[in-house]
Amino acid sequence: MSERIQMAIEDDVNRPNKMITRVVYALQAASFLLGITIFIAVILNYMKKSSVQGSWLESHFRWQIRTFWFSLLWSIIGFITFYIGVGYLILGADMIWVFYRIVKGWLRLEDGKEMYA
Repeated sequence: MSERIQMAIEDDVNRPNKMITRVVYALQAASFLLGITIFIAVILNYMKKSSVQGSWLESHFRWQIRTFWFSLLWSIIGFITFYIGVGYLILGADMIWVFYRIVKGWLRLEDGKEMYA
C-alpha cells in the first residue's frame, strides 16, 4: 500500500479524535472567560483518552491533561499567596503559561504533529 493511501486512511480514522482534541483546546481557551470550561475539557480528556491511545493524538491529550493539573496547582498556590502579594505574579504567570500551551498545542495539532513534552 502506498504511503499516501496509508496516510489518508490514518486521517479518516483519526478525524473524530482530532475534532475532540480541537474541542478540548477550545474549551481550555474559553476558560479565560468562563472558568468552568477547563473542568469540562479535562473530563472530556479522561473520557476519550482510551480512543487515542497509541496514536499521535495521545501526546496532545497528555499535554492537555498536564496543562490542567499544573495550572490547577499554580492557581491554588497563587490564591494561597494572594494576600502577601506574590499571588498576583503567580496567577499572572499561570495564565500566560496556559495561554502558551493552548496556542502551541493547537498549532501543532493543525500541523499534524505530536507534542514532544
